Amino acid sequence: MSNQDQIPVLNPHDFDTVERTGKTVGCVVLAAGMGTRYADGNKLLNNIDGEPIVRRAVRTFLASLDDVVVVIGHDTAAVRKALDGLDVSLVVNKDYDQGQSTSLHCGVVVGRNRGWDAIVFGLGDMPFVRSETIDLLVRTDVATDYTILAAAYDRKRGNPTLFDAIHYDALTEIEGDRGGRQLIVQSDETALVETSDPGVTRDIDTIADYNYYR
Repeated sequence: MSNQDQIPVLNPHDFDTVERTGKTVGCVVLAAGMGTRYADGNKLLNNIDGEPIVRRAVRTFLASLDDVVVVIGHDTAAVRKALDGLDVSLVVNKDYDQGQSTSLHCGVVVGRNRGWDAIVFGLGDMPFVRSETIDLLVRTDVATDYTILAAAYDRKRGNPTLFDAIHYDALTEIEGDRGGRQLIVQSDETALVETSDPGVTRDIDTIADYNYYR
């Protein structure tokens, strides 16, 4: 598969009655990066509706999944404090400055150790994703043979994403700051799951993004 235009887009209503059974799915939220495009401090600590961006993002995953791990690295103490009281596990990525792939690697290690059949990867700078979207990804994974799923809005690929365990080795081979994008685009086992959730394409990379969305 060579480009996003060739990735099949699934109708979410096909999975309305699917039960979330038969697979152990965990979540890894990536919150270790330096956010170099954001020129005023750590974007994850800025507030949306009175709550740090990273905390709001993580709470959404907790509303849908029981086992949530947050990979932290840059500004560790402050991010840890922002997540205080949430029922999550924290993993420190000491190599966070080498790109997002290093946080993916941390997540895969956790997934293997905990025996997860699949990992939902979320981003700590995307506070507008709905918990129903995460639930939809998991139900789609149960109901189809696709092993990589990405949430989409208006047919535009976004986040979160889901990778079955068959891809753990490939995820650990990714380098730099590309994340899982190359696997999503290249695999013949990828599908986009259309949602009604604009939050899947709304990340906060810059001060302009923050001012626009808050």
